[in-house]
Amino acid sequence: MRRASAATAIALVATLAASAPAAASIFGTLFAGQRPAALGTRDGRLTPCPDCPNCVSSQAADARHAIAPLAFRGEPAAAQAALATAIRAMPGHLLAAEQPGYLHAEFASAIMGFVDDAEFAVDGQSQVIHVRSAARLGYSDFGVNRRRIETLRATFAAMNP
Repeated sequence: MRRASAATAIALVATLAASAPAAASIFGTLFAGQRPAALGTRDGRLTPCPDCPNCVSSQAADARHAIAPLAFRGEPAAAQAALATAIRAMPGHLLAAEQPGYLHAEFASAIMGFVDDAEFAVDGQSQVIHVRSAARLGYSDFGVNRRRIETLRATFAAMNP
């Protein structure tokens, strides 16, 4: 009897893992947290990371939070459009804001529905896109935000060589 119960539980978890919308409908509101009020840019800078390891930013001075911005060639608007396409290809995404020079994406984890906020500010003069990605809840994200930005970097670089 225990084998059947374990097999059923494994099948349920596999189904939820394969279906982010289904998982979000079950857990999304429980672990999503509230959208931070301090999103966006101020004087060309994204909000600094809090004093916990669940955030990375290309504008951070400390090694714990620092990550390189996304480099691009060509027109800033084309680079932003390519980045938006790369974001849309990622699992669990919601492109929450898309304005000239700025993107805000929310990424929900597949099973529990934890939401991270990722922001992107285009600096056309320097030909980089500054990034900030932070978990809404908890202290540590176990490197999830850093890995997500590096995955986006690789996808974006392939689209904007």
